[in-house]
Amino acid sequence: MTKSNFLRMILLVLFVGFFTPRANTCTNVLVSAGASADGSVMISYLADAGGFMDPLYYYPGNEYEEGDSLDIICWHYGHLLGRIPQVRKTYRVIGNMNEHQVAIGETTFTGRSELGTPNGFIDYGAMMYIALQRSKTAREAIQVMTGLVDAHGYNSTGESFSIADKNEAWIMEFIGKGEHGEGAVWVAARVPDGYIAAHANQARIRTIDWEDTENWMWSDDLVDFAREMGWFDGPKEEFNFVEAYNPLTCESLLLCEGRVWSVFRNAAPSKDFPAEYWRCVEGAEPYPLFVKPDKKVTVQDMIGLVRDHFHDSPFYTAEGYSAGPFGNPYRWRPIYFELDGQKYAWPRTISQPQTGFSFISQSRNFLPDPIGGIFWYGVDDTYSNAYMPLYVGMQRAPVSLTTGNIVDFDWDSAFWVFNLVANYAYGLYSYIIEDIKEVQQKVENRSHTMTKAVDMAAKALYDTDREMMYEYITDFSVNNAEYTVQRWRELGYHIFSKYNDRYIRTEDALRPWPQGIGYPEDFLRRSVEKRPDYYDVRWRKPGEPIK
Repeated sequence: MTKSNFLRMILLVLFVGFFTPRANTCTNVLVSAGASADGSVMISYLADAGGFMDPLYYYPGNEYEEGDSLDIICWHYGHLLGRIPQVRKTYRVIGNMNEHQVAIGETTFTGRSELGTPNGFIDYGAMMYIALQRSKTAREAIQVMTGLVDAHGYNSTGESFSIADKNEAWIMEFIGKGEHGEGAVWVAARVPDGYIAAHANQARIRTIDWEDTENWMWSDDLVDFAREMGWFDGPKEEFNFVEAYNPLTCESLLLCEGRVWSVFRNAAPSKDFPAEYWRCVEGAEPYPLFVKPDKKVTVQDMIGLVRDHFHDSPFYTAEGYSAGPFGNPYRWRPIYFELDGQKYAWPRTISQPQTGFSFISQSRNFLPDPIGGIFWYGVDDTYSNAYMPLYVGMQRAPVSLTTGNIVDFDWDSAFWVFNLVANYAYGLYSYIIEDIKEVQQKVENRSHTMTKAVDMAAKALYDTDREMMYEYITDFSVNNAEYTVQRWRELGYHIFSKYNDRYIRTEDALRPWPQGIGYPEDFLRRSVEKRPDYYDVRWRKPGEPIK
């Protein structure tokens, strides 16, 4: 097999497996070095879509010959879109993070319908993964991504990208010109040191600091194209990307900006961000692009941010009638429904059942690249998963994370193990989630504790024996991930037997008989109120109506 055909096979698996249509789905959080507890730059990414899974992407890097090419495969249909020249050297990629600690995530905002027609063959998946293969810094990744589209045209709709390295985090808004021009228009802003940002399927960059070319980048015709299309006619200083290319709707506020509010209110509670904006109150003040958190953010804090169901707010989804008798925070799709001519939508929290995979990237400039980059990876629902640390210097990937497909259940696939446990919990959520959280806390605490020791040992090996260092961090990453997946299999066995037939077995013994779970009082009361004189246990008089 030639090098070109080998890479073609890798990209075919990647694009066909990963890029399924997703709308109002993904969530990203960006944390600058000055806003993190240990000086890390971090981003998060939740890849959400119904009926979607994608094994962990592992690309070992390669060296190519002059004249080699790279095939771009359509993410939706799997056919060849085009071919571009290959570079001489590419870098190792684990998931969405490369060996130089560059990480990239995205959320799709779609944008103006007039710009949805492809004008080339580079889609946003190709932009991200080719940039990871070819970039040593976030700024270089932006150049690679925009350069690809400049040279070969664009094949997707509007995207917000999170792009980080060990020193900086950038948010980039990007949308093609459709049939109205070549390539795309875009703007990128560096997250100020000491601040965080978030985006969730709605463009968030509004005004631009045109004087600050160190911390802002943009396409040359960003404003002119909007003028040509009739979407902006004021002075350049008043240009607003959101208004020009992704105008807000009540739907995008409810389903997208609500998740941004969730991040900001948890990271900076002292700011007391009001809910009026995302709850579609006319004239309400938009949330800022960047927010300074009340305290420095840890990896554990980042995990907490992406596990939110609007906790500790009036919008908490595990309460109320729609949560059912056992406090399920999720509402099954479709998200929209209509009653008596009125349109409704279920709330859209950050944590969702249909998450295929998610990550938190940790890029650290105070450690060598192989050790400094940790890709905290999880599969399925963030609230009931466990994040596994994968060092970017690892030389092979865990088998359970690279195994499986969405059609065939497989106990050897981490995706299916976590899905089975989570799906079993949905029917008896308030009980089973506590069993899950107990194991989750133990497993993740173990990982966080061990990475501190691994950092020190790996650094000592880096200075004395590089080959052994790579072997050491590979063994830890693989073995710890497989330990986590095995622990989840055991958790599955435990909860299946503990809650069999909706009884609770409180002791690991054949006797006494288990206790029935029953229902909460408020559910019992609603049931009786909905059908009075049906559930009551009493003698009825002859001739009394039987209901």
